Amino acid sequence: MFTGLVTDVGRVRRIETQGGARLEIETGYDTATIEIGASIACSGATLTVVDKGADWFAVDVSAETLARTNIANWTEMTPVNLERPLRLGDEMGGHIVLGHVDGVGKIVAMTPDGESLRFEFEAPVELGPLIASKGYVCVDGVSLTVNEIDGNRFGINMIPHTRQMTTFGEAKVGDQVNLEVDVLARYVARLQNA
Repeated sequence: MFTGLVTDVGRVRRIETQGGARLEIETGYDTATIEIGASIACSGATLTVVDKGADWFAVDVSAETLARTNIANWTEMTPVNLERPLRLGDEMGGHIVLGHVDGVGKIVAMTPDGESLRFEFEAPVELGPLIASKGYVCVDGVSLTVNEIDGNRFGINMIPHTRQMTTFGEAKVGDQVNLEVDVLARYVARLQNA
């Protein structure tokens, strides 16, 4: 389980493909503290560490994950939002994030709004009803508060600190993003359709 508070921005340093993919990701984490088999949220997708070096770790990505996330678009030097799992007793500063990507959306607009930058995202149509104004959504592994909803589009104001500490400092209109809706919304929708 995660909180959507990014603690490092890594970069893809190597990609091997054969059905799925093996990615090596450069990190500022002390890799001596990362166990093989540990989970790390990589731009919102929980991936398992299978190898590591002094300043990098490797993850295997299945064909299913490549088909359901934006990871298939990553190239060498792609920036990646990283978060290690929540530990009992850690501060819960974001929201409950599982690291299970619900769909791939895209950035459709970026507009200055005072010191903030207003992002407009388009979610897959089926996710629109699961995103609520003033609720939470996880975008590329970042816990964000939704300002408003219009169908399957939603707006978020991103403060300078968030842009500096995440990959959103390099974002541009048209970029695809991994989306995870609030877990409570997912289960409420399931119960309503049961």
